Amino acid sequence: MPHRTKLTVAYLGGSFHGWQRQHEQRTVQGELERALSVLTGGCPASVVGAGRTDAGVHAAGQVAHLDLPVPIPPAGLLRGINGLLADDIRVRAAAAVSDAFHARRSALGKLYSYRARWRPSPVPWLGTRCAVVAPVTDPAALARAAALLVGRHDFASFTVPEAAAEPTVRTLFRVRTEARRDGLDLHFIGDGFLRYQVRRMVAALLDVGRSRLAPGDFEQL
Repeated sequence: MPHRTKLTVAYLGGSFHGWQRQHEQRTVQGELERALSVLTGGCPASVVGAGRTDAGVHAAGQVAHLDLPVPIPPAGLLRGINGLLADDIRVRAAAAVSDAFHARRSALGKLYSYRARWRPSPVPWLGTRCAVVAPVTDPAALARAAALLVGRHDFASFTVPEAAAEPTVRTLFRVRTEARRDGLDLHFIGDGFLRYQVRRMVAALLDVGRSRLAPGDFEQL
């Protein structure tokens, strides 16, 4: 009988080709499953994530689950798997859960944050988690446009054509903009996100804030 375990994972995404395992590419799912295979003596264990992340995306608390072929206490699993992972990925927590728990289907919401900065950070470890972009001149217009994203909408305009072949309706529960001394943070909470959706929404919002995209055109998107 398999033993289901919930994992909370954090990683710096710069050296990963996203979450999903890929042949001859370094991915978060692939690294976790490689470490688990070593830990269990070669027994296969598939890790199911709450969602896929794109290449370069970081995570502070991405939830996943796996069904262990052999019982391993969560504390031992945590120590063992982190001892086999590289420094840019860590399992922050492990907990035994019932078979009813599913990392993707049990998720109530997902939070994405995008940190835009007008100039490079003088602190190296902050620079790896921020995007340096042209400054915004009308933050109020950007905030008004961001409020339009809240609710249930078709977000096909903010993804790639191949992803738009699947259902593209998603619900955003909350969008928050947070002014920083040298930039802007944008936070999105929703039931799920399409491929590239967040970065493309942010790009369009920044264009509104620079008066390069009319608010009405953004609303049509």
